Amino acid sequence: MTDVREAPLWSPERRRAPAEIDVLGIGQSSLDHVCLVDGLPRFAGKARIESYQRMPGGQVATAVLACRRLGLRAAFVGRVGGDEAGRQVLEPLRAAGVDVAGVRTIPEAPTQLAVILVDRESGERTVLWHRDARLALQRGDVRRDEIERARALHLDGGDPDAGAFAAKIAREAGVAVVLDADTPSTGMAELLAHVDFPVVSRDFAQAFFGTDDLADALRGLCNLGARLAVVTLGDVGAVACDGSRLLASPGFKVEVRDTTGAGDVFHAAFVYGLLAGHGPARILRAANAASALNCRALGAQGGLPSVTELEGFLAAHAPEAWRGPAL
Repeated sequence: MTDVREAPLWSPERRRAPAEIDVLGIGQSSLDHVCLVDGLPRFAGKARIESYQRMPGGQVATAVLACRRLGLRAAFVGRVGGDEAGRQVLEPLRAAGVDVAGVRTIPEAPTQLAVILVDRESGERTVLWHRDARLALQRGDVRRDEIERARALHLDGGDPDAGAFAAKIAREAGVAVVLDADTPSTGMAELLAHVDFPVVSRDFAQAFFGTDDLADALRGLCNLGARLAVVTLGDVGAVACDGSRLLASPGFKVEVRDTTGAGDVFHAAFVYGLLAGHGPARILRAANAASALNCRALGAQGGLPSVTELEGFLAAHAPEAWRGPAL
């Protein structure tokens, strides 16, 4: 009998038409102001910035770029401002061969930004972000033909109404739907009802379901319609549920420089494994590894691994025993 942990999560037969791209990302991009600091400043205090760089980022833009780095054909749909920052966030996508024809420029709006404070000693980051309301995605930004030509659709939770609309189209077309959610908001339940693979943060899971019990939160996500629900736990790893079984996958120890973008890269490697026909245990292990690899460089997109780098890292590291919270 095949171990359920290794049975493929997704079958290409679900698609109703041949795919032209592997993954379509619909969501946010950002120009990150990355500040390296020696600890966070005290309330009402001051602290020196050790180094400062402006670097492209954003949940979905980073995930799509990471997918491309892993060899997937990728496209990105979102909104940017009509400023230099908008050109900067799209530059690495274009250079990597990501299709950005679906990106809409809003001339009168500034591009989304984030001020990211990275602690020099631990590499942990604190994020302050701002998005002009005019950059919010609408249903009109979502094109059925764009979704139908993909094998997987990757969304964030920034604009739940547009996301739910896109997810419904994907479901009808047999396109796998993956969601990155870290903050509950109005309309999130409707979006989750059309998501195959919600991969959410611990904070989201606990806040959305009002519980500290991750097993209850995972089952709640499955009850909303998920084929496999995942909660990410940072360097500890991730936990998942397919509706009846719980699965824990430990993280990897690396020398951390910056945790920015770790979750975005986790999602990218999840999509990569999903489309490769891997089972949940193998997918989660690769996602944890890719996330760890990205933490070794500064910036959300600083350490995106290639397939060769990812597979080499996995081959060199034996699976570790689970050291996370009990499920």
